[in-house]
Amino acid sequence: MPNGRRACESLPPMPHTTVPRRALILLAILTLVWGTNWPLFALAVREVSVWTFRAVSVSSAGLVLLAVARARGQSLVIPRRHWKTVGLATVLYLLVWNIASTYSAILLPSGQSAVLGYTMPLWSALISWTVLGERLNGRLLAALALGGLSVTLLMVPSFAAYSGAPAGLALGLTAGLGWAVGTLILKRSTVDVPATVLTGWQLLLTSVPIAIGALALGDHQWFMPSWQTIAVITYITLVPMCVGNVCWFAIVSLLPANVAGLSSIMVPMVAMVSGALVHGEPLGPMQLGAMACCAGALSLTILRPKAPPASSGKQ
Repeated sequence: MPNGRRACESLPPMPHTTVPRRALILLAILTLVWGTNWPLFALAVREVSVWTFRAVSVSSAGLVLLAVARARGQSLVIPRRHWKTVGLATVLYLLVWNIASTYSAILLPSGQSAVLGYTMPLWSALISWTVLGERLNGRLLAALALGGLSVTLLMVPSFAAYSGAPAGLALGLTAGLGWAVGTLILKRSTVDVPATVLTGWQLLLTSVPIAIGALALGDHQWFMPSWQTIAVITYITLVPMCVGNVCWFAIVSLLPANVAGLSSIMVPMVAMVSGALVHGEPLGPMQLGAMACCAGALSLTILRPKAPPASSGKQ
């Protein structure tokens, strides 16, 4: 994984460059493991509370990643000067995201909840433009427009679900906003540590308030869940939490924040297909149209036109 991040003072219009092949591979992995993760939330909390589920999965994932980093000979030390940045980004992204997105996925169909969480690129672009003064070029604006249209197409047939569970709507949007702000904070700082180490510590930091919440709001009794629940929680811990988060932070280190956010836009599409297969959730023309918009947004984001050849000076 990358060993550093460059400060991002201001993003100029995107040049005619291609997305690194490594970022494309990581994106494919991220889309698969995060997209198939959403329908599993409801299965993970059939027998345990949201807080207990997240306390176990987040803390275990953090320990696993730090153990892997140590086995690879990486230093587990994050310099003291970075802890403020890491702590703030952790609270806004991982803590807010893990709690808000899980409750949202319980209150709403998992695919619709994923759509709300993945408004992150829209929040990121809005904050970058209005607060940070960054410029967005034509391709990125078109990609954002297609991303916004895909969200609209998916929300229109689900207004009844949203009106019936306004808390699910609010929590889904809060998850996306927290993810955007946390990513921008981390992207604009220079935290020169391997992605595995950074992700592991962020997960462990997140586990502290979640564990306190589990003690106060969790199950309040010890029992052994069924093997199915244990298997689902184990999978979520090792694959979406460990592999997915490392892939995400690596992608953020390779791409500008806005492009990284838009690159994840296919995740809710995979979530909707997975939800249809696992829970029988709707998958009709509106959803397919949204998928087409997401594919267009993704192509505008990661496929760059080749730069025009340099003039030879001959007439």
